[in-house]
Amino acid sequence: MLQLENLSLKDGSSMPRLGLGTWFLGEQFRYQSRELQAVKRGLEQGIRMIDTAEMYGDGGAETIVGKAIQDADRAQLYLVSKVYPHNASEGKIAKSCTETLERLGTKYLDLYLLHWRGGVPLQETVEGMEALIARGKIKRWGVSNFDLADMEALFSVKGGDKCAVNQVMYHLGSRGIEHSLLPWMKAHGVALMAYSPLAQGGTLKKELVSNPVILSVCARNRINFHQLMLLFALRDPQTAAIPRTSNPAHVDDLIKGLYVTLSNEDWARLDEAFPPPDKKVPLDVI
Repeated sequence: MLQLENLSLKDGSSMPRLGLGTWFLGEQFRYQSRELQAVKRGLEQGIRMIDTAEMYGDGGAETIVGKAIQDADRAQLYLVSKVYPHNASEGKIAKSCTETLERLGTKYLDLYLLHWRGGVPLQETVEGMEALIARGKIKRWGVSNFDLADMEALFSVKGGDKCAVNQVMYHLGSRGIEHSLLPWMKAHGVALMAYSPLAQGGTLKKELVSNPVILSVCARNRINFHQLMLLFALRDPQTAAIPRTSNPAHVDDLIKGLYVTLSNEDWARLDEAFPPPDKKVPLDVI
């Protein structure tokens, strides 16, 4: 069973660096049995963090996660979910959180994220998050899909600097955050959680799968594309990644790849082929 060092958060707690994403899970009944087994397999392989959202399958993904963890030791799990922007107001966030907890079958979340910035004032959302902490419903909170200007706006409101995590898209073919956003986050103690670290198997960046440098590095290290992508996402010890899969066998495959160590030469070749931008670029969002 692979063991990765945890990522330290600004409140003194720690977060697993590897988790399972659940986007697209719970949308079709015919796939739910396999999806459930995939989450269970992740737990069997030692993955303790699971990321979900009320948006995924209209709560269906949270329900699947709840079934997968019902016999697990809750104290050993790290559960993350996300609230819709339109539900992040003072009058709605508590209700959304309660419904999420009911679907998951747990009394609290380890991390609750604002899914993206919407029309609700950030101050109101921050106060709602802090109220949930006071009630024991969540341990800490963060955001998702926040670019640099959004983070600066968040930190300008009272209590906004308590944001622990920003979950954004990040993979070998999407390195825009490295120019401005990521340095700012590191300077302010906000951890990075990378979603779509596998570029959805290359569907987000089709040229990745056939790139000769990637093919060469994979062949040299006897790994596949998905394994290489996850190694990249976890290269920085201050980054967590949440690859998504609905196939139990893929979970095993990803874990196996993490036992491989790429050489400095391999990393240099990948950085040359897919360099971070030399100027600020818009945040990649799906």
